[in-house]
Amino acid sequence: MSATGLDVFDKTIQTTNIWLGEIMEEHGPDRQLAWHLLSAVLHALRDRLPVDLSAHLGVQLPLLVRGAYYDQFQPTKQPGRLRSLGEFLDKVHDELKLAKPVDTADAVRTVFGVLSHHVEPNQVAKVREALPEEVRSLWPDPNVRH
Repeated sequence: MSATGLDVFDKTIQTTNIWLGEIMEEHGPDRQLAWHLLSAVLHALRDRLPVDLSAHLGVQLPLLVRGAYYDQFQPTKQPGRLRSLGEFLDKVHDELKLAKPVDTADAVRTVFGVLSHHVEPNQVAKVREALPEEVRSLWPDPNVRH
């Protein structure tokens, strides 16, 4: 029997929980923290990508995660000017101010790893290539699948 009465909702909840579980493996058993890490990194990534590439990535996300991804989205301001790793990490850190303290670079690596694990490899490659080299250095090697 369906938990929500709609298969699409059940599937997105299940898939989102898998993603959060992978984040919690690296950052502890706090599901709320995992959600904040996922959202903060996705926002920084989304805001750094050209609108069309951002939209292509969004399509690959579970429905529930896609909602967080597009929260407060302002396509007319894309791509943002996050050119350095420090600027990218600062954006993520700013969104995590109310969460339990974590190493921001580790959080970014973890979320990038989750994306590599679940998003189509071609899309991951396009997103990685759109990032400044310093930021790209935090993305796990796309040729090594988990």
